[in-house]
Amino acid sequence: MSISYPRQSARTRRFTLGVPRAFQIAPDGARVAFLRTRAGDDPVTCLWTLDTATGEERLVADPSALDVPGEGDLPAEERARRERAREQAGGIVGYATDRAMRQAVFTLAGRLYVADLGSGAVRDLPAQSPVFDPRPDPAGRRVAYVSGRTLRVIEMDGTGDRALVNPETDQVSYGLAEFVAAEEMGRMRGYWWSPDGGTLLAARVDETPVQRWHIADPANPDRPPAEIAYPAAGTPNALVSLVLLKVDGGRTAVAWDRGEFPYVVTSAWDRHGLLIVVQPRDQRSQRVLKVDPSNGETALLHTEHDPVWTDIVPGIPVRTGGGDLVWITEDHETDTRRITVGGKPVTPPGLQIRSVLGVEDGAILFTASEEPTEIHVYACEAGEVTRLTEGQGVFGALRSGGVTVVTGSRLDRPGSETEVRGPSGTHPVTSFAETPVITPRVELLRLGDREIRTAVLLPEGWEPGHGRLPVLLDPYGGPHAQRVLAVQRMYCEAQWLADQGFAVVIADGRGTPARGPVWERAVRGDFVEPVLEDQITALIEAARRHPDAFDLDRVGIRGWSFGGWLAGLAVLRRPDVFHAGIAGAPVTDWRLYDTHYTERYLGHPDEEPEGYAANSLIEMAGGLERPLMIIHGLADDNVVAAHTLRLSSALVAAGRPHTVLPLSGVTHMTPQEVVAENLLLIQVDYLKTALAR
Repeated sequence: MSISYPRQSARTRRFTLGVPRAFQIAPDGARVAFLRTRAGDDPVTCLWTLDTATGEERLVADPSALDVPGEGDLPAEERARRERAREQAGGIVGYATDRAMRQAVFTLAGRLYVADLGSGAVRDLPAQSPVFDPRPDPAGRRVAYVSGRTLRVIEMDGTGDRALVNPETDQVSYGLAEFVAAEEMGRMRGYWWSPDGGTLLAARVDETPVQRWHIADPANPDRPPAEIAYPAAGTPNALVSLVLLKVDGGRTAVAWDRGEFPYVVTSAWDRHGLLIVVQPRDQRSQRVLKVDPSNGETALLHTEHDPVWTDIVPGIPVRTGGGDLVWITEDHETDTRRITVGGKPVTPPGLQIRSVLGVEDGAILFTASEEPTEIHVYACEAGEVTRLTEGQGVFGALRSGGVTVVTGSRLDRPGSETEVRGPSGTHPVTSFAETPVITPRVELLRLGDREIRTAVLLPEGWEPGHGRLPVLLDPYGGPHAQRVLAVQRMYCEAQWLADQGFAVVIADGRGTPARGPVWERAVRGDFVEPVLEDQITALIEAARRHPDAFDLDRVGIRGWSFGGWLAGLAVLRRPDVFHAGIAGAPVTDWRLYDTHYTERYLGHPDEEPEGYAANSLIEMAGGLERPLMIIHGLADDNVVAAHTLRLSSALVAAGRPHTVLPLSGVTHMTPQEVVAENLLLIQVDYLKTALAR
C-alpha cells in the first residue's frame, strides 16, 4: 500500500523515529548505550546497549513493558524541556549513567527508574514524584533529581530520599535551567555532581523579577491559561546564582560579580577542579572562572572578548590531561573560529569549528567545516589535525575507552548511519528509521559574489521546454541554523514541494553559521537588509542558472520562526520580487522575543530602539500588497501567538487583507501527525492559488 510523503513524514516525525541517538561509551570501552524507538513509526523511545566486542545489540528498557501511565502524566518541567530540546518522541527520551556506566537512570511519567546495563534488570526507586532530570553520582551510590522545584537525592537502594535544599518561595527553584539557558544557551541542566559524588553544584533560579505571560487555550475556554515567566527583550531576566550543596548537609554560595555577569553559560567539574562560564547581558565577553569548592570563591582563568558578541560553542570548557584549558576563539585576522589550548590556536585558519566533542588520550575530538555545507569530525593531537570522516555529509562522534562512535548523514543516500569503531573492529548500529518514499534531486550551488550556499530542486521529470515554474523560496535564513547542508533527507520535503509544480530555492545568507565571524556578525543591528538581499541574490542567480525553469513573475516564500519573519518581511518590503508569502510562527515584533537571543543581535531596546522598529513587521504592515498567510500555534511559549495577533491587527487597521491560520493546542513544534501532514497540503493549495496567473 503506497503512502504519500506528507503522511509518511508526519507519521515518522520527519524520519527521526527509529534513529539511534544519545550515545554514551563506558570508560573501559566494553559497551555503548543509546536510545532508539523500535520502529520508524513508533514514537516510544527505548534504552539499548551494544557490546563493542561482538556488535550485539540488547534492549535494556522498553516503556511498554513497564507498568507506567502514558505521556499525559508528564511533569510540567519535562514538557518544557522537550519543547526547548525540540524533542518529538516519547518514552525514555533522556538518561544518565554513573562514571563506570554500569547503571542508567531515567524517568517515565514522572517516576524514577534505574537500569543495570550489565544484567538488563530495571527497577523503580520510590522517589518523590514527579521526578525530573535524574542523574546518578559518579560512583553510582545515589541519584540526584529535581521535584517540586527543589534538588533531592535518593540512595540507589531506595532509602534516604531527601531534599538538599528547600526553595525559599514558589518563584525559586534549585537544579533547573531557566528559560533562556535552555532555549538559547543550550544548557538544559541545572546541577552538576562533583567527581567524588559528595557535592552538587546547583543553579538557584529566582523568577520573581520576570514578567508573567499567560498562554490561553481559546478552543477550550473552561481551561485556565498557563502562566509562564517570559523574559522578553529589555525586561528583567531570572536571577541566577550557584550554590554548592553537600549530600550530607551544608551549603556554600559561589561568589562572582553577578551584577556584571548575570548569565551562567555552563559548568564543568573534572579531576582538575570546578569551572563555571559566565557572560554579561550584552554578551560581548565570557569569563571562565575556577571555583574553590571549599569556600565558593572564584578566580579568573580566562576571558574571551569580542566587540560584537561572543558565541556559546558546545563542548567547552574542557581541559587536557595536563590541565590546559581547551577553548574557542574568533580569530578576526583570519576570519576563523579556532580551538585554543592554553590560549594558543591549534587548528588552522579556514577550518571553522562547530563543537568540541571531548579530550581523550591527549587528542581533542571536534567537529568543523572547511565547506559550510559539510560538517566533519577531526582529531587534534600533538599539533596535528586529522580528519576522521569522508564524503559529502554531516557527521558527529563520541570517544571513550579506545572506542569511537561515529554518526553521519550523507548527500548520496537516505537516512543516517552509525558505526562503533574499536579494537575489536567496526560494528554498525542498526537504524529502524523508514526510508522516504521520495528521493531528492538537489543541486547545491554557490551563488553571487558572496557565494551564497543555495539548494535548488525541480520537479521529477521536468525538462527544459516543459514550461516555466512558479518559484518557492523555503529559507530559515537566520543565525544558528542552516538549511543548506549535504544531507539528503533534509531535502525530501523540498522535493515534494517541487513535485507539486514549483522550482524550490533554499539559501543560507549572511548571519548563518560556518562562514566565519564577519559573515555571522553582518546581521548585528539589522536583520532586514543583509538577510533579504542575500535571499534575492540567490533567487536571481538561481534563475540565471535555470532560465527555462524559473518564472520570476510568480515567486512565493514560506518559512517558520525566523524563516516566518523572513517570509513576512519579503512580501512586505519587496512586493516587486515576492508575490505571496506564508509566515509560520513569525517573530513580528522583536520586543516580544527573549532577552538572550534578541539582545545579542539588536542590542537592548532601551538603548537601540531604532533597530527594533526597523526590524518589526508590525511597523511595515501598511505596505502589504501581496497575499500573506500567517500560521501560529496557540500553545507556543517560545514565539507566542501575540506576534501573529498583533500583526493581524495592524494589517486590519491598515485595511490589508490577509489570512490567519490558528492551530489550537500546537506549540512551536508541530509534531501532531494530522497537523503536520495537513499543514503541508494547506500551504501548497494556498501558494498555487496565490501564484496562479
